[in-house]
Amino acid sequence: MRTILRVGIAIALLAVVAWWSLALRFRLPVPAGVATAVAIAYALATLALLIWLRPFHRATLAVLASFVVLAVWWSTIRPSNDRDWAAEYANPPYAELDGDRLVLHNVRDFDYRTETDFTPRWETRTYDLSRITELDLFMSYWGSPWIAHTILSWRFAEGPPLAISIETRRERTESYSAVRGFFREYEIFYVAADERDLVRLRTNYRGEDVYLYRLRTPQARARALLLDYLKSMNELRTEPAWYNALTDNCTTSIRTHFNAVGGPAMLDWRLLANGHAPEMLYEQGAIDRTLPLAQLRSACSIDDKAKAADQDPQFSERIREGVPGPPRV
Repeated sequence: MRTILRVGIAIALLAVVAWWSLALRFRLPVPAGVATAVAIAYALATLALLIWLRPFHRATLAVLASFVVLAVWWSTIRPSNDRDWAAEYANPPYAELDGDRLVLHNVRDFDYRTETDFTPRWETRTYDLSRITELDLFMSYWGSPWIAHTILSWRFAEGPPLAISIETRRERTESYSAVRGFFREYEIFYVAADERDLVRLRTNYRGEDVYLYRLRTPQARARALLLDYLKSMNELRTEPAWYNALTDNCTTSIRTHFNAVGGPAMLDWRLLANGHAPEMLYEQGAIDRTLPLAQLRSACSIDDKAKAADQDPQFSERIREGVPGPPRV
């Protein structure tokens, strides 16, 4: 029994060692080759301690002590708003509220020629929160059917929708890495944008598969959710925070916002494998159920409609043609 317990403890410790080794590899402020050597040395040293240092509890304490030292170092890695940002993340949005009147600054509406060739355009737009008519969800797939990028979009009785995408705020020379997203590589960023920017970028230029699901969300909750989003935007403008590919990503952050406004507490494996989130929403009755799920998916695919609409000012209306959902308020 004692041997089994020790093996279990050793496996748990080595799992944490593996995480810290990757953290050292990705976040040590030294050349990549040096960081790799340090990470490997740390992993081998802790493994040697667990194998040869006796009694076993002394080896355990030594490894735990290394965790404490690394945690202190980790706490010194702070997020920032002052970096050489990629153009699409240069200006964080922020909101000014006066009753129902929302003035939102730095709404992105880029004019794309290709994914990387575009004319930046940042706008200040005004919205009437009393005129919210609908909340929609975009799901964008770029590879595995298990993982998708999620975008929420609020529609209003007048004017264009407001789409908000929670993303990694990357620097000009950075590219996205799913693995690095676990290790304080990127700050979190709320992109507030026109749908012709956020959605068309994915359908028309990145070649992603995008689906639009019209949510059955009460107007009061849609408004409260948007206000909670705006609160986070304003906070991030002055107090940046890290993106985390597991706990603070495009989907888990939506869950956090929904919970903050009294939405149903969702604990479901499909929040992590979010490519399957439509199945969860279908089971919960949060999206249309007049069709079988497979037929609903097909009806919610907007790739062809987005490509046909392209720069049409009626882009948002055209991509919704034939998409099942609740009647607009």
